[in-house]
Amino acid sequence: MKPVLLTVCFILFSVLPDFAQKPLETGKWQSLFNGKDLKGWETYLDKPYSKDSIANKTAVPLGLNNDPNHVFSVVNVDGKPAIRVSGETFGGINTLADIENYHLRLEFKWGKLKWPPKLDQPRDSGLLYHSVGAQGTPMLWMESFEFQIQEGDCGDYWGVMNVITDISASKNEKGKFVYQPGVAPVKFLDNTPNGRTCLKNPVNEKPSGEWNTVDLYCFGDQCLHVMNGKVNMMLTKTRHLVNGKEEPLTKGKIQLQSEGAEVFYRNIQVEGIGKLPAGFVKQ
Repeated sequence: MKPVLLTVCFILFSVLPDFAQKPLETGKWQSLFNGKDLKGWETYLDKPYSKDSIANKTAVPLGLNNDPNHVFSVVNVDGKPAIRVSGETFGGINTLADIENYHLRLEFKWGKLKWPPKLDQPRDSGLLYHSVGAQGTPMLWMESFEFQIQEGDCGDYWGVMNVITDISASKNEKGKFVYQPGVAPVKFLDNTPNGRTCLKNPVNEKPSGEWNTVDLYCFGDQCLHVMNGKVNMMLTKTRHLVNGKEEPLTKGKIQLQSEGAEVFYRNIQVEGIGKLPAGFVKQ
């Protein structure tokens, strides 16, 4: 082997361990956040908010790994390292690796800062999973399914871009779909009569300022949203539109949203699973 080729191989194998996601093993936790820096993640930010309509039209997104105001950073909170999302500019931080058939667990709590244009709205973020495709879509984030993280709404489902899922749900007195185990499944897709969102059931959040535990179980084409130990949403037949045809969507990256409010995430870890936990499956 020529010396140049040897050098290239050495560099390649030296770099791989820093970026490659180890295969998930059932029952063995793997940390997605090393507590020191954002290695293993990348960021994408929209254009900064401006009240000037002309400036809004001419501004361009900050884009990939361009974070001059440190919207995403590593800090120490309550004696432990956490990823701080300032919320100042809309965008997200996502894993470099795709994962499937997994149990993801993280903790979050709200900070005090809020930013325009959402100063008078509930604090908002989100856990987006099975994220695929390009950043900077018409909805900003990669195509994905959302485990909503928003004050009063944690566990709600939102579809980002052309994703499709079936959820057992019925309409409440306001005409909005609410997760209801055991009833007939409803197909959710943007720009259709049923829309792209379903409300969680039950509410199981802790007061703002306290740490909440989020568990997301995904196996095959089914996903469970678990908030502080209680299931409040189940997705089935997760899929998306590809060239007008429905195709399964069962793996992808994890995104955490920046959406106008300060929030802290810690203890972000994942383990492989061979099935959904029987005690949580109600349908």
